Amino acid sequence: MRLLVVEDDLPLAEALVTLLTSSGYAVDCVHDGASAEALVAVEQFDLVILDLNLPQMDGLSLLRAMRARSNAAAVMILTARGAAEDRVRGLDLGADDYMAKPFDVREFEARVRSLLRRQAGLRSATVTLGAMTLDLTTRQFSAADQPLDLPPRERALLELLLTRAGKVVTKEAIVQSLTSLDDMLSDNAIEQYISRLRRRIAPYGLGLRTVRGIGYLLEKAPDSR
Repeated sequence: MRLLVVEDDLPLAEALVTLLTSSGYAVDCVHDGASAEALVAVEQFDLVILDLNLPQMDGLSLLRAMRARSNAAAVMILTARGAAEDRVRGLDLGADDYMAKPFDVREFEARVRSLLRRQAGLRSATVTLGAMTLDLTTRQFSAADQPLDLPPRERALLELLLTRAGKVVTKEAIVQSLTSLDDMLSDNAIEQYISRLRRRIAPYGLGLRTVRGIGYLLEKAPDSR
């Protein structure tokens, strides 16, 4: 999942980026509303974490502009403005959640997970395909009821594929979901990760089908149906 942090408090912005990156998300960060507006116009994000008191363009104006352009990214307002009228206005303008500063980190992480589940169209906290299960709360995999440890990039890719199991995931979607603006992910690198995942998941009755010229589809292997 790809996230954007819009926060002008530099120490807090850095802390949020560190926290979210350590959880395996691809995270970009900007410190003013105008830069954020320019970025969301050309890049796709699953979740925008938005302060309201921003230079150049305030958070509510940015939110209004996003929704006017039918930008469907989930938006969590994270601000020191916690009055009821501020919460109501933010939610009415299209925010999906509103959290006042100071905040509890555990609650913040839980709300991020909840918003991302909703964004992916998932209601349950677990996703299962064959013998493979992903716990979306801990973001840990298990296979045949045993923990499955994966390197960070492979874990993020498998999470993306598993939450969209049965649907073709394009290479463009993989790049958008797994990388920030500071990262690069070539077609060759994607193919290498896919090849490694194929070997890892084959013992559990799962297969990764290449849809030539489009992307990849995670499904139960034919002999496991």
